[in-house]
Amino acid sequence: MSRAPTSRLLPLLLGSALILGACSKSEAPKGPAMGPLPVTVLEMQPRNVPYSVEIMAQTEGAKETEVRARVGGILMKQFYQEGQPVKAGQPLFQIDRSTYEIAYAEAKARAEQTEREVARMKKLVDVQGVSRKEYDDAVSANDLAQAALRQAQLNLSWTTVTAPVDGITGRAEKSVGNLITTGADSLLTTLSQNDPIWVRFSLAESEAAKLPSQRLTPEAITGVELILPDGSVYPQRGKLNFLASTIDPTLGTQQLRAEFPNKEGVLLPGQFVRVRLLAGERQGVYLVPQKAVLQTERGNLVMTVDGEGKVAPRPIQTGDWFGSDWVVLGGLHPGDKVIIDNLMKLKPGAPVAPHAPGAAPGATPAAGKPTGPAKSETTPAKQG
Repeated sequence: MSRAPTSRLLPLLLGSALILGACSKSEAPKGPAMGPLPVTVLEMQPRNVPYSVEIMAQTEGAKETEVRARVGGILMKQFYQEGQPVKAGQPLFQIDRSTYEIAYAEAKARAEQTEREVARMKKLVDVQGVSRKEYDDAVSANDLAQAALRQAQLNLSWTTVTAPVDGITGRAEKSVGNLITTGADSLLTTLSQNDPIWVRFSLAESEAAKLPSQRLTPEAITGVELILPDGSVYPQRGKLNFLASTIDPTLGTQQLRAEFPNKEGVLLPGQFVRVRLLAGERQGVYLVPQKAVLQTERGNLVMTVDGEGKVAPRPIQTGDWFGSDWVVLGGLHPGDKVIIDNLMKLKPGAPVAPHAPGAAPGATPAAGKPTGPAKSETTPAKQG
């Protein structure tokens, strides 16, 4: 079999390749044309939000009561479980009673004897059988014996150590079998009264200057809220019950204390929480989600949709945080449409398809809430 020369096959191969390439290009499917980017927008409306300042704070029992032994002896029993609530008068500890029972019996016998002696002397003094001085001495001896009996009764009763007030018990400072004394080492445990509960905190002068009154006074504070460690707001508002009259010269802070109801025992002494001081309202501001605010070297800005459906950057003036939103003090107007998603894909002047949160692209943007007070009871705030 004869072979075709290479010079004759090469033109045929090149021609076939060109024909196949042309066919493949003509048959390749075309991709869809890119349209406007769908974005979620919020329509801005002015709001009223409270002036607020948040401060780190710590809870403490409204009353911390020490439970101390009034008599000495061997600790025989512990009646309570540490950390549990107790009522006033409830037994907590038992100190050995034996020596105090003996002392009480002796004092009782002595008191009965002097009482009989006074009765006998009274009959004799009436008939001048004894002198008035002897009778007076017998009365005085009886008074002393009755006082000693009362003291012996008290000492015996004090061997049972009871709770002086309602509260939550602390750790027992002594163990069963320890020798209890009545000196400086007489502390047995402590009781904390947690309803109401107190919250201690301090406010810097710079923070107080942000209030409408420019200074901290009881009249300037319209409410006190408590933000729990999980970020939720405590359901009941508190009130200030202490405001220091001086500024700490070292720290430049003013000491405060607030009181909160705690009937359910949700709050425990020693917790680290945040306190929000409310001081009037800031009117005619806008609330923008934090994720929609872009922070740049020239300041904060948001992306809006202009009248032609295109992206328009808008510089804004921000205040503090209110819940999960920025408080915008300037740069926005009623009806402005602020873009809250797809921010990394946006370019100024690019066309977009705005829609309300949860709606399909092209739907009417969500209108902001009408002007009115914003409720801070259910939305945690944070200072920017």
